[in-house]
Amino acid sequence: MSSARILVVDDEADIRSLLEEILSEEGYAVVAAANAAEARERYAKDSPDLVLLDIWMPDVDGITLLREWSAAKSARQCPVVMMSGHGTVETAVEATRLGAVDFIEKPVSLAKLLRTVERALEADRAGGKGGRGLVPQSTAPVGHSRAMQALREQAERVAGHATNVLVTGEAGSGRELFARYIHSMGPRARGPFVRLVASAMQDAGAEAALFGRAFQGNIEPGLLERAQGGTLFIKNLHDLGAESQRLLLGAFESGRYKPLGGDVARPLDARIIASAPPGFERSPPAGLRQELLMYLAVVVLTVPPLREYPEDVPDLLRHYLDKLVDSQGLAYRRFSVAAQNRLRNYPWPGNVRELRNLVHRLLILGGDEEIGLGEVEQALSETAPPDEPLLSQDLMALPLREAREQFERAYLQQQLQLCEGKVGRLAKRVGMERTHLYRKLRALGIDFRSGGSDD
Repeated sequence: MSSARILVVDDEADIRSLLEEILSEEGYAVVAAANAAEARERYAKDSPDLVLLDIWMPDVDGITLLREWSAAKSARQCPVVMMSGHGTVETAVEATRLGAVDFIEKPVSLAKLLRTVERALEADRAGGKGGRGLVPQSTAPVGHSRAMQALREQAERVAGHATNVLVTGEAGSGRELFARYIHSMGPRARGPFVRLVASAMQDAGAEAALFGRAFQGNIEPGLLERAQGGTLFIKNLHDLGAESQRLLLGAFESGRYKPLGGDVARPLDARIIASAPPGFERSPPAGLRQELLMYLAVVVLTVPPLREYPEDVPDLLRHYLDKLVDSQGLAYRRFSVAAQNRLRNYPWPGNVRELRNLVHRLLILGGDEEIGLGEVEQALSETAPPDEPLLSQDLMALPLREAREQFERAYLQQQLQLCEGKVGRLAKRVGMERTHLYRKLRALGIDFRSGGSDD
């Protein structure tokens, strides 16, 4: 039986009674409060180990109460779990920012309630402190779209096996994030995650950098030694030089490596995950050893570009807002519905990395708490090439014919860029017959001749 003391704060008598009954049967010592005034009194008098706090109450809301307790540095801090039947994502983000460790939706699920209470109390005991910092940073990729759900499930299945993985996708799409997710979900999660940035690996010093160096009876560890018991992540495999490829392939195939100047070979005990551009496994560059690719591409995980799952853009915006506000102490801001809708329809050529940079820039520049459509348009125009017009609310001031031409020009220019200048690909992407598309591009003054062959 647990002796933990739990304070339940909710203005609905039925919910208070239900939670008191459930938690008391589990062995917890439960006290209840019907409003903020009672909650303050109980919090000071009973020194609870955990608070279940309703957001919407008639006198003072739960967010305000949580802010008071968080600001009281001299008072004992304990974990707080927020409850709401009609909360918003924004209120959940604000509660987390103030130190809440979790969020329960009403009607309360019995299993979810008990699991959340146990997890919060265990984390509090393990950390020796409550409130802030109880929930570790999750490495799980954000998104509720079918694409992200399916990819997370695939990554979780792969993580349980010792096989090597090749993660492909466009630059900025989150390849390293998925590599870290696989590492965190696998049996080597407690081991190190070591990055080998291929473009920074010079062939001249590759042996010492990879295998380490024997010096005055000691071994200066290389990347493989540092990754022992964990994961070695090779970022941008296509940038790896010939000598580095040769050394790694030898170590992978033999399962051993010898530090430069050393006499004794060491066993290789690390999982290998590499990242590369889309379709890399089907058409690798001429300088890449096929044996190395075959060794690494046992399983290929393909991360889609952000433009293929735009429904996750609002979740990603909120995720990076919260993360950057917490990690860098920036003032909290939120995107208006119109701004979120605009960004859902933006093609994101730089993928998730571009989205994160946009959020970071808007937080640094500051302004009103709400980030509106005009501010987003200005931020996008500052990062766009000078010859790339952006769609904006200014279209509403134009005659229909001019607005349509501006829309078509901006749309086709962006799509052509995403198709790497290949008109054949563009025709398939936008659903137009190629001859008609050529006429349309010429009429709009779009230069498509520098894109090269469609083959």
